[in-house]
Amino acid sequence: MKLFIKLLLASLLTLSMTGCTQPVERDAQNQSIKDISKVPAYSGTPYVELNNNVPAFSDEEKSETSFERYSELDELGRCGPAIANIGKDLMPREKRGSIGMIKPSGWHTVRYDDLVDGKYLYNRCHLIGFQLSGENANERNLITGTRYMNVEGMLPFEDMVADYVQDTNNHVLYRVTPIFEGKNLVASGVQMEAQSVEDHGKGIEFNVFVYNIQPGITIDYATGNSHLEKASGNETNDKDFKMEIRGNKKSKIYHCPNQQAYDEMEDSKNLIIFHSEEEAQAAGYRKAQR
Repeated sequence: MKLFIKLLLASLLTLSMTGCTQPVERDAQNQSIKDISKVPAYSGTPYVELNNNVPAFSDEEKSETSFERYSELDELGRCGPAIANIGKDLMPREKRGSIGMIKPSGWHTVRYDDLVDGKYLYNRCHLIGFQLSGENANERNLITGTRYMNVEGMLPFEDMVADYVQDTNNHVLYRVTPIFEGKNLVASGVQMEAQSVEDHGKGIEFNVFVYNIQPGITIDYATGNSHLEKASGNETNDKDFKMEIRGNKKSKIYHCPNQQAYDEMEDSKNLIIFHSEEEAQAAGYRKAQR
């Protein structure tokens, strides 16, 4: 099983890395990417290999005891590196709860029904996946990430680590670092590093950069705004996605994007969706005051 996992990852990375083996400048303190311009441009695959796929953990970080650590938010409300030593004892024992109340830096609720699987451009992306740590509504562990980055880029690596830990009862040292360019509120991508501890990386070992992009959509990483690639620079988001008005079937109150309870309604059992305020009002709903 261990050999199969490692061969599978090596095969996937080889397919995605043609012409992309150049060294990437790294920060000496936390071993994260220092200069995003040194990362190869997105070329159709969700991630690229860094440092010959070898992570940069220190000997002090390697342990056979489970732990998890999350950085404090910076002055712009952005997440920093998250590191965990994944073991079975760290994995969740309860079902995942709501995270709709968390608004990561650069968050926007926008839909592109014809382009995005799941319709919504952005997910609240866990740095350390819920299936690995059981961390759910932790603002220091959630960033604004595209559906593509979350599902096509990060999830396969999370699944690989989870399967390995479940199968072997070993630990995997795991670090995810969001990479922000300048004062951008949305990360350009995340660096994911992992190494199985007890077998010294024979079962799991990778170091990749996952692109925070969505094919067909242009993202302003400074703000989180977005538009279709075919749209001209003068067009606004309003023409590119459908507005979602969230109504409460019990109270007959509707909430618009950026209102106080809008995100909280996402997981409500009383949720009803309208695509304009006029539609909501015609159904007998009134607008929330805040």
